[in-house]
Amino acid sequence: MANLTSNFTLEELVASDTAARLGINNTPPPQVVAELQQTAALLEQIRTLLGGLPVRVSSGYRCLALNRALRSADTSAHVLGQAADFVVPGFGSPLAICRTLAPHQPALQFDQLIHEFGSWVHIGRRTLAPRGDLLTIDNAGTHTGLF
Repeated sequence: MANLTSNFTLEELVASDTAARLGINNTPPPQVVAELQQTAALLEQIRTLLGGLPVRVSSGYRCLALNRALRSADTSAHVLGQAADFVVPGFGSPLAICRTLAPHQPALQFDQLIHEFGSWVHIGRRTLAPRGDLLTIDNAGTHTGLF
């Protein structure tokens, strides 16, 4: 396993049951691996802010074919290796995680923090001018703010 940081491996940031099931090669090119190192570094900061508890990544890098199979936008930060979806079971709900991380946007420099379907947290990076968006996605659509 190739470590990106002390707590995150390349394998966990590219793992996908959907890719395996559909026979999609989700191997990232070198420039994406470099982005994944920065995403892993952001996840390390998040882990620290949440008391050092393990962060479980459910989705990191997605090649374009995988991203399309998941019906996500071609412009998703996942395609660039600049996003991760995760939970921290020992900390609390995804909403509690989002509410804890939101005030730390200046230090974390996230582009988007999204509370998704009450089930996971999406954190997205952006190289230039992070927007600091706080969003909730549910069955009714995308809403500004954390609900």
